[in-house]
Amino acid sequence: MSTITDRRTADAFLQLYEAHGVNVTLRTVGTGTAVQETLSTLGLEKTEKAVLLAVVTAQTWQEVQRDLRRKMRIDVPGTGIAFTVPLSSIGGKRALGFLTEHQTLTWKEESTLKDTRYELLLVIANQGYTGSIMDAARAAGAGGGTVIHAKGTGMEGAAPFLGMELVNEKELVLIVSRTAQKNRIMKAIMDGADRRAGAIVFSLPVTDTAGLRLLEEEEPAAK
Repeated sequence: MSTITDRRTADAFLQLYEAHGVNVTLRTVGTGTAVQETLSTLGLEKTEKAVLLAVVTAQTWQEVQRDLRRKMRIDVPGTGIAFTVPLSSIGGKRALGFLTEHQTLTWKEESTLKDTRYELLLVIANQGYTGSIMDAARAAGAGGGTVIHAKGTGMEGAAPFLGMELVNEKELVLIVSRTAQKNRIMKAIMDGADRRAGAIVFSLPVTDTAGLRLLEEEEPAAK
């Protein structure tokens, strides 16, 4: 679940999510890109944005969505937006248990969208361990990655699941990989990255791409 809202109202959204048991949220900042004409039409001001990322189950999303409309008035222009994208996999049952600790979860087999050639791997880790993560990922065939600095919230309960305390300062590492390499790269990060990174890895299906020509040209040789 992704939420984009004014930074001044971010804490209210976090409180709402915590009330629904969504305690693991990655928080970063951004700036809206809408032109002034569009902002004026929608009654908005150009402000700094908060971006909140959380893992939710289908049932939790239904409950959260209802309260976003009722309590946060998210449908009022200028309040913000919230949306969900499917997770195709999460690296390890412990990480899944941590991410969905207070939510109702129905266990299912891993499923994938058909005809998706690429996956977006997202690695949430303690700050300062990007090099270790990328070394492990590259050893399994990954290319480059992109790092976003963020702040974690609700990390107090990590120790029972992951065996370590997670600090609030986070780095979100984004890696695009071929679907066939996804599991190998995720496992390499989980097993090979510095344990102090406290890395949590999950993936999202990529339905279309541009700018990955080199990867596409290499595919026949990799088969």
